[in-house]
Amino acid sequence: MKEFVNVAAEVRHALQHNKPVVALESTIISHGMPYPQNVQTALQVEQIVRDKGCVPATVAVISGKLTVGCSREEIELLGKLGTSVAKVSHRDLPLVLAQGSHGATTVAATMYACKLAGIQIFATGGIGGVHRNAQQTMDISADLDELQHTPVTVVCAGAKSILDIGLTLECLETRGVPVIGFGTEDMPAFYTQKSGYKVDCRLDSAKEIASVIAAHNAIGMQNGTLVVNPIPQQYSMDADYIAQNIDMAVKEAEALGIGGKQLTPFLLDKIQRLTQGKSLQANIQLVFNNVRLACDIAAELCALSVQK
Repeated sequence: MKEFVNVAAEVRHALQHNKPVVALESTIISHGMPYPQNVQTALQVEQIVRDKGCVPATVAVISGKLTVGCSREEIELLGKLGTSVAKVSHRDLPLVLAQGSHGATTVAATMYACKLAGIQIFATGGIGGVHRNAQQTMDISADLDELQHTPVTVVCAGAKSILDIGLTLECLETRGVPVIGFGTEDMPAFYTQKSGYKVDCRLDSAKEIASVIAAHNAIGMQNGTLVVNPIPQQYSMDADYIAQNIDMAVKEAEALGIGGKQLTPFLLDKIQRLTQGKSLQANIQLVFNNVRLACDIAAELCALSVQK
């Protein structure tokens, strides 16, 4: 495995000494934002993790190695290369590793890297899920299957608003993935605080969430846990306004025949342009918010380990 996996020394040391580690994905760098804002945001996120007393572990494929804990230079490389970097989900890992290429990891691939490294907490913006019209297209994100099979907790602002959130929750239920709302009973919708759909349970502290994860681990469950954290009110967008822009972006994607891996980056970029950058700013702020919560949960998990 060492031939293809590189866990940074700082991350290894933290894991060996029960220090909190928070994993971060890299598609948000190469496929989620334009340069240089993508690099600036990624470095800000890592600094937030450090300021909270945790160790950041940005995950990507660098020159054919699944890298858990990218350096500043590697983050800069991913940002500059942008969408020319392969978007790597779980199924793509062997190919990109064998080719010695660079790759930006999705939620699914990042979760798998966490499993290999022994990281329990991963923070992202929003998870993938069931796309609109999936009854015809069968377009369902691999993130949902990874959550079924990989015992990692993902902290996010809900499913991306471009998805069918109701069907996404149904799929998560079928796969046995618990959805915990942090301070909310309503499933967040990425750019907005509420979607109109209910989560499985509401917990109001990082300590409570860590206790659930500890119990999950103690009985040997092998699925993931999803913690949904609403975007802060001051950055939440008007639901009707964002819905109109999403509908326009989806219609354009359909007209252009865009699907598969290209669909989500296209929609997010189109929505950013339609909202004159407002959606991008909301995206950045919700990521910051999720990272802070993930750090608190990671710290509480380490504290529980000490108490055993």
